[in-house]
Amino acid sequence: MTNSSPHPVDLHVGQRIRLRRKLVGASQTQVAEALGLTFQQLQKYERGTNRISASKLHALALHMQVPISWFFEGLEEPAADNTVINRRQAAVDAFLATREGLELAFAFPGVRPGQRNQILALVRTLAADEEFAQDT
Repeated sequence: MTNSSPHPVDLHVGQRIRLRRKLVGASQTQVAEALGLTFQQLQKYERGTNRISASKLHALALHMQVPISWFFEGLEEPAADNTVINRRQAAVDAFLATREGLELAFAFPGVRPGQRNQILALVRTLAADEEFAQDT
């Protein structure tokens, strides 16, 4: 791949844009107008010569009535070690799955920033005390 050739992901997303447009029976002009673009710009997205911005892809997904992920279907998933991320996500999911966690999540943004640090310190202290109690 050279610097002047489109990135494979841009090519894939462009092909998916074109496929969805054809599936819904819309012309490039119709879709472009709905998104505030020229048909030439949409054509460049479909060819992968221009990258589509996140906001335009979001608007396109809404207009085409598909989830944003639809445009990425068929791409190889990145092979990364996400152990820390997965543990953190599991902790957030477990927290939000409780009644208290959900209530705290809704209430916390209403707490003044200085008090948030105090609450966090209190929770850390209580969690440490709970760990100590479990170890004995």
